[in-house]
Amino acid sequence: MSEPEETAASEQDRRFMAAAIRYSRRNLGLTGTNPSVGTLIVRDDGDGPRIVGRGVTHIGGRPHAEPQALDEAGELARGATAYVTLEPCAHHGRTPPCAEALITSGITRVVGAASDPDPRVSGRGYAMLREAGIEVVENVLAEEAADQLRGYLNRSSKKRPEVILKLALSADGKIGIEGEGQVAITGAIARRQVHRLRAESDAILIGIGTALADDPELTCRLEGLEARSPTRIVLDRNMRLPLDSRLVGSARKTPLLLTSAADCEAARQPFADQGVGFIAVDVEGREIAIPELLEDLAERGISTLIVEGGAFTAEAFLAEHMVDRLALYVGPAEIGERGIPAPVTPQDVPHGMVLKREAQYGPDRYFEYVREG
Repeated sequence: MSEPEETAASEQDRRFMAAAIRYSRRNLGLTGTNPSVGTLIVRDDGDGPRIVGRGVTHIGGRPHAEPQALDEAGELARGATAYVTLEPCAHHGRTPPCAEALITSGITRVVGAASDPDPRVSGRGYAMLREAGIEVVENVLAEEAADQLRGYLNRSSKKRPEVILKLALSADGKIGIEGEGQVAITGAIARRQVHRLRAESDAILIGIGTALADDPELTCRLEGLEARSPTRIVLDRNMRLPLDSRLVGSARKTPLLLTSAADCEAARQPFADQGVGFIAVDVEGREIAIPELLEDLAERGISTLIVEGGAFTAEAFLAEHMVDRLALYVGPAEIGERGIPAPVTPQDVPHGMVLKREAQYGPDRYFEYVREG
C-alpha cells in the first residue's frame, strides 16, 4: 500500500477541499463535543466536476457531515468523490461509522484533510475505506483544516480547550484606565471581528474584576448571529457578581457559568434562581486553579475558549502557559501614563508563539500569534 501524500492530490482536489473547509465554518461553536466538519460530494460525468451533496456537522453534533452530504447526493454519490475536512469516524457510537456510510454509498474516492487524534478513529477510518477498495488521498490542505478544527484537536490531544487570549491595546500598549470601566480603544470594524470570533467559539471567560468594572453582557451582537453567543464564564472566587448585573439578567437566554469553590455553596441559590449554572473549582492559595478548570471545561465539551478578562486574568493564563493563541487588536491612539499596561504586546509575545496572521481593520491593526507545536 502506497503511503498517503498530499502530492497525490490534484489542483482540483485542493480547490474542492478549500471549499469544504470554508463550508465547515457554518457551525463552528455550535456542534457540542463534536467538531464542525465539512463534506462535499463531487461528481464528474464528463462535462466537468460538480458538487452534488454538501454536509456540515449538525448543531449539537449529530448527524455528522458525511451522511448529510450523502443523503443530499442520493444515487449521484455512486462513483463520486467525497471531500472530508477530518478523517471519517470508524467507531460505532449513537450512529454507525461515517466510513461505513461512505462505503455503502458507492463512493469510489475519498480525499481527506486533517487527521483525527481520537484513538477510536486515528488511521482506522482511512483503513476501512481502503479495505473496501476506495481510493484514499490524505493530508490535502491538512494544515488549513487543522487550523479550522484546532479547538477539537486541542481538546482531543491535550484534554483542555484551545485558549484564545483576546486583548485590545492602545498604540502605547495599554488596555484601559484604572477605575474608568470600559475604554474604547478600537473601531467598529475590529469590534465586529471580535463578535465574529465569539460567534465561532464555545465559551468566553472574564475575571470578576472585569465583570464588576464593565458590567458586560459578552454576547454576539452581529445582526443575525445573536443566537450564536457563546457560554459566558466568570472567574468569581467569592461569588461577588451582582445579581442585578447584565450577565445574570441574561442567563436564561445565554448560558452563564460561575466558578464555585466548596466554601461558596451557600451563596449559589439566588444565582441558580436566575438560571445561572456553576462549575466547581479547586483553589490554590486564594486563586482558582486554571489547569484543572480547563480540564473540567473540556469534559463539558467546550473546545474553544476566549479569555477576554483584564490584566490579572490574562496574566494568570499566561503564567500557566495555557494560552494557545493570541488575538491582539491595536488601536491608533495612545492612552498615556494613567493607562493599565498590557500583559502582552506585539513587541513582547511569550516564547514559543509565532505570528500567524497580520491584518488592518480600518485604523486598527490585528496580530494573531499561535503556539508552536
